[in-house]
Amino acid sequence: MVDSAKLTISVIIPVYNGGEDFQQCLARLSQAEPPPDQVIVVADGDTDGSWRLAEDFGATVIRLPTAGGPAKARNLGAKEAQSDILFFIDADVAIYPDTISQVVKIFNNEPNLTALIGSYDDAPGAANFLSQYKNLLHHYTHQTASEQASTFWGACGAIRRDIFLAMGGFEENYRQPCIEDIELGYRLKEKGYRIKLCKTLRVKHLKRWGIISLLRADFFYRALPWTAIILKVRDASPENCREFISDLNLKLSSRISVVLVYALVGALVTAYWWSSTVIAIATCVFSLALLVLNKPVYQFFYQKRGLLFTIRTVPWHWLYYFYSGLAFAIGIVRHWFKKYLKPLKCLPNISGLNHY
Repeated sequence: MVDSAKLTISVIIPVYNGGEDFQQCLARLSQAEPPPDQVIVVADGDTDGSWRLAEDFGATVIRLPTAGGPAKARNLGAKEAQSDILFFIDADVAIYPDTISQVVKIFNNEPNLTALIGSYDDAPGAANFLSQYKNLLHHYTHQTASEQASTFWGACGAIRRDIFLAMGGFEENYRQPCIEDIELGYRLKEKGYRIKLCKTLRVKHLKRWGIISLLRADFFYRALPWTAIILKVRDASPENCREFISDLNLKLSSRISVVLVYALVGALVTAYWWSSTVIAIATCVFSLALLVLNKPVYQFFYQKRGLLFTIRTVPWHWLYYFYSGLAFAIGIVRHWFKKYLKPLKCLPNISGLNHY
């Protein structure tokens, strides 16, 4: 173990056409006190000159001719890093002046800590409704989660360099901004390493979410691959799986909410074909149950943005439960197909073979 009194820290930022958000990311990084020992920017096939901004900033720049994904970019940055601690942030994240000192202090105070993750703050950079909703929900999820985390987070996550390299870094098969950080966290936990969610370590997310970008990211880049990991962990270690599915977005209340949303959809579809008092009552019961079960998050939205904003979040929140449940169902079918049907298809047809 490295002497904690002399810990150094390298900031690693993968960027692909970062634009104004990346400019703000670097500007805020320049205000860090104390500054990091090293800043490494991996330009992942960018075409907007983001690498030049990084060079002007004074960062060590690694340029890739074509985009290979943030997992590969972060791994290349980690191999270039010389510090004891690797601190990963995204190119659309702005840190605070004391962020670097917070990270170093935590590792100094907890020499047996392997990795830590932070949280988005409650003041997202983009002003449109979906960006405010999405980032505030992310903030709430982290702020109400257990400090003993089961996942890593590439947008604001730090890890000891020697352990990161020993674990092989991020899984590079994820070519999109996906769940490569979650997958790394699962492997760390399986090896017995400790990951801490530090709720006071906050960064600002600058990304502007739109309808298409939000749904695509949540469904294809998060829910589907996350389901695949959960099922893989369940097959390998049922004990670890129980711990993983109780973390962050996978709490019991969220799973119950998914069931209630589908019950509500079923009641509404039934009411279209068969109108009755019983169906109407069931619809009201399911809706009320969802509101009651998710009361804490709606209270949070109300405290932060008021009544009208909170009302607007409800259908989006329920839609989130709907497509999360759909992704889980699709993931189970795909997992079952790969595990049971695909091996059968690969078996040779032995009916016409000669036997010895």
